[in-house]
Amino acid sequence: MSFPGAVPTARSRAMVRETRHLLFTVTPGAFWIFTFLVLPSAYLMGVAFMTNGPYGLPQMPLSLDSFERLAGVGFLGWSPGNLYTLLRSLWQTLVSTVLVVIIAYPVAYYITTCREKWRPILLLLVVVPSWTNQVIRAFGWMNLLAPGTPLSNLAESLGLVAPNMGLYPSNFAVTLGLVYNFLPFMVLPLYAAFEKLDTAQVQAAQDLYASPVRAFWHAVFPQTLPGLLAGTVLVAIPAFGMYVIPELLGGGKGMMLGNLVANQFSGSSNWPLGAAGAILMLIATFIGLFAMRRIGKRLGGGEEVVI
Repeated sequence: MSFPGAVPTARSRAMVRETRHLLFTVTPGAFWIFTFLVLPSAYLMGVAFMTNGPYGLPQMPLSLDSFERLAGVGFLGWSPGNLYTLLRSLWQTLVSTVLVVIIAYPVAYYITTCREKWRPILLLLVVVPSWTNQVIRAFGWMNLLAPGTPLSNLAESLGLVAPNMGLYPSNFAVTLGLVYNFLPFMVLPLYAAFEKLDTAQVQAAQDLYASPVRAFWHAVFPQTLPGLLAGTVLVAIPAFGMYVIPELLGGGKGMMLGNLVANQFSGSSNWPLGAAGAILMLIATFIGLFAMRRIGKRLGGGEEVVI
């Protein structure tokens, strides 16, 4: 029990120092998150419920017109255009994420089987392309997939594309760009998971005459599940709202939700509709995170998998 005027003890002085240290370390991060995440999100939520002004700027009164427009309801009735954009975004995200997983699993496993002196070099080769600006990489793929290039000529000879059409612009080019862009974000978490792999479980499965598929599913997959879920979050969420790759490689043929939102703040000049689309992306992100946690808990045998 302390009394006024009592001399502070060593324990109380230590608690004061810890409190000051905690405030000193937490305050900058909390201020950054509040300023550049909470306030913009709150502003978007407010704009989404406002009315579109004559020049595209939000104004009073409050209304749900932007959400109705986002659902496709307009002056001439209902149009499925925005719904197609949403479904295309979900489909591109799903296909890209699955392809990234299929490619990243053997790549991450191969790196862990190499000698230790070669692992940092191989990881560097995986990461180095992401150091280049995303726009420059997209322009590189535009040149590789344009009509008359070896890849386009090969696709024409196989009958995959019409003559002199090329692989760009197309949905295939968008998918390829997404896979190329987000592959490192899946390889690194899987590599970290493979490094902690208990090979004794794999050997036990092989000793029990398990097929390679069953050995992978029962001995390897549960141990690499945290890395897979972390990589899926790092790939799927940014891919769902991607703007640059669909804009450049899609050429207007593969518009995704990110392009729809960006257009409302520039060419179309409808800020409330763009804000409503951004809120839809946030809701989809939270739903995806919740679904990934539930899937991880079920596949992990009832244990909570930290993403």
